[in-house]
This record gives sequence, structure tokens and C-alpha cells, in this order.
Amino acid sequence: MSTIFFRIYLVLFAFITQCLFAQEYPGGLSDGTLDINGSNVPVKIYSTTELGDLNAFPAREINNNTVVIFNESNFEPAYFNYSSSTLARYKDSSYQFFDKNFNLIDSPVTKDNITTFKYAVKSAKPISASDKVELETPFKIWDPSKGIQLGPVTLHFYSLMFVFAFGFGYVLMTRIFKIDNINQKYLEPLFTWTLIGTILGARLGHVIFYQPELFKEDFWSVFLPISTKNGFKFTGFSGLASHGATIALILTTLYYSFKIIKKNPFWVYDRLGIVVALGGAFVRMGNFFNSEIVGKPADPNSPFALLFPQQSSEYGLTVPRYPSQLFEAIGYVALFILLWILYRKTDKKYQQGWLFGLFFIILWAIRFFVEFLKEPQGDEFIQIGSLNTGQVLSIPFMLAGVVIMIVSKKFKITQAENEKPE
Repeated sequence: MSTIFFRIYLVLFAFITQCLFAQEYPGGLSDGTLDINGSNVPVKIYSTTELGDLNAFPAREINNNTVVIFNESNFEPAYFNYSSSTLARYKDSSYQFFDKNFNLIDSPVTKDNITTFKYAVKSAKPISASDKVELETPFKIWDPSKGIQLGPVTLHFYSLMFVFAFGFGYVLMTRIFKIDNINQKYLEPLFTWTLIGTILGARLGHVIFYQPELFKEDFWSVFLPISTKNGFKFTGFSGLASHGATIALILTTLYYSFKIIKKNPFWVYDRLGIVVALGGAFVRMGNFFNSEIVGKPADPNSPFALLFPQQSSEYGLTVPRYPSQLFEAIGYVALFILLWILYRKTDKKYQQGWLFGLFFIILWAIRFFVEFLKEPQGDEFIQIGSLNTGQVLSIPFMLAGVVIMIVSKKFKITQAENEKPE
């Protein structure tokens, strides 16, 4: 078993080493082609979530034809005057405006139509409304809607992924309890404590490890999905850390194990790990929809290269990057499948702690290796050598997994003992 893990680690290491040779993008500009009525025009592509940089861009001397991709943060209603003056600067610099389908926009900017401005194009020959225009790039552009509009309310895909994570988790744990012949009355409190531990722990973990300044600058945003900085605003929880969620889940599950179901905590952890692996995949998909936790700059010709126009300015230049969220999500799905097979097809579920230890080792190994491709999330307060905060925090969890797998030999039970409440 250890030989197999070693070989997997070597393959992952080789893959990541190849990916580390990230492409440089001078000035934050990417290369693409503007197809105008079948004629290809080479262009430079620019995008940023930083409104100040966007405002200053028209003054930059760029000899090439240029395409600027706008995003939601460029045109927030609260900053309409500044945003409209920015568009005026582009117009004065001979840029033309287009909507998301590359239809020419000739009408003046208003509060009602400003969000339809998607592209600004500067070309040697002005584009007419009858011209057919398409933007072609060697990389993909990930710029979807962030949610489903339901009247005045937007159901964000990020929130929907959390609903899926807990919903499928509940269904899966129901199935597990039936397989183990455990009374279903123990399911509801497990779901409740897992929900509390995940949300509260993940939020506190993010703030403590990555944004401790929020305790002073915007205290209520630490515990509530709001921001009181620069006026009241509903934000949702945009910063969640898996390390914090793990620590909180360990503590809440200890309480559940000793006080409610009265079983060895490792028995609960073994089964909870299966559910968490699948839930983690949904959470990372939510990050993908939100264009957050993005990867490092990638070669534009790489099959993995994606441009995230909606990415936060904290990640640096808006250029083609690795979809590190998807890499992590795929890893978690594979871990879920492995744990489920071991749970259903082997007797390892009777060696309390073995599945949980394996879960810890692989989960945090996935996180450790994917971190090589990620951009830092906020300030890196913990660093050892070239390892970032996420990697440093993952090492103790991997070591803990090894220890748990070793000591699990002391907690073997029979099938009859497994089904009997303690």
C-alpha cells in the first residue's frame, strides 16, 4: 500500500513540476485574435477588477489592437459616476463598446445599461454595427453568470454548491447509517453539528490564517455574511478555509460521539470522511463559479489555461491561469470514490480510524500539491522555505493521518459490535 502511495506522489510531483513553469505576461496583457468578418486581427487582451487600473489603462501606449474585458466589479451601482467617467476616457481614446455578444453599443452610458458594456475594442479600422465580430483565444475565458436570477433575488451558484454539499451529504450519511443498521434518530444531530462546525470553523479559519485584520476593521463580517466597512452591504461568506473547518469538525464530532451516539469518535470520523470528501468537491466547484482560489499564470497554449475576468485583484494580474479549483475538486471526487469502495467492499470500516487516517493523508496531500499551482489567498502569515500557508498547515494533518492509521489496529471491532449502540 505504501509503495502505491509513493508512486502516486511521484506522478503528482512530476505533473506539478511541469506546471510550475508559469507564463509571464508583461503589463498584464494576453494575446488573442479578433475575427472581423472572417479577417483575423491580432489583439492584446486586458482585464482587471481594480477600477483605478482600469481607469488608467487608456493612457498606456500600446501599439497593438486592444480588447478590454469588463467585469461586474468595474460597474457597481455605488460607483456609477466613476465608472461612467472611466468609460468616457475609453471613448476619448478611440475605443468602441460592445455587449457580451459583440454587438456594437452606440448609446450613452446610463445606470440602467452600464452592465451591458462587456468589451472595449480599439482597432486600426473602426468596427461598424453590421460587422460580425468574435474574440478567439488559445485559452478559454471563464466568465459566467454568478447565479440564477429569481426576481429581485440572485441565487448564487456558490451558495447552491454548499446546498448540494450538505444535501448529498445528508442522503449519503442516511445510506451509511442504514448499511450499519444505526438508528436514524442519530442522523439529525450529526447533520446539525456538522453544519455548525463547517461554517463557523471555515470562516474563523480563513480570518485567523489569512485576514486577521478583519477582527479590527470589520468585526461583524467575521461572523455574519455582511460588511460594515464603507457602508452596510450583504456579501455572503466569501472567505472560508478548509483547515479551520477540519479543526472545528473534529471538535464538534467529538461532542457528538461522546454525548449523543456514544461511539468511538473514530467510528464517526471514518464515515464522515466519506461525506466530507464529496462535499469538498462541491465547495471547490463553488469557488470555480466565483472565480476565486485561482491558479498561477499558465502558458496560454496549455489545455488547462483559463482567463478569469471576475477574479479578485488580490490574485494579481488578470491573465490565463490554472483552474486549481477544478484540480482540487477532481482529487476530492477520486478520494470519495476510493473511500466508498473501501467502506462497501472491504472490512476496513471495522478497524476504527483506518478510513479516517487514509482520508486525512490523501485529502491533505491533494491540498498540498495543488497549492503549488495556486495564487496566495491574502497575506501568507505562515511560510517555511518555499511552502505557503496552506501547505504548512496541511503537513500536520497528513502526519496525523499516518499516526491514526497505525493506532487504528487497537480499535478493531466485529460486525456485531459495529451495529450495536454503545
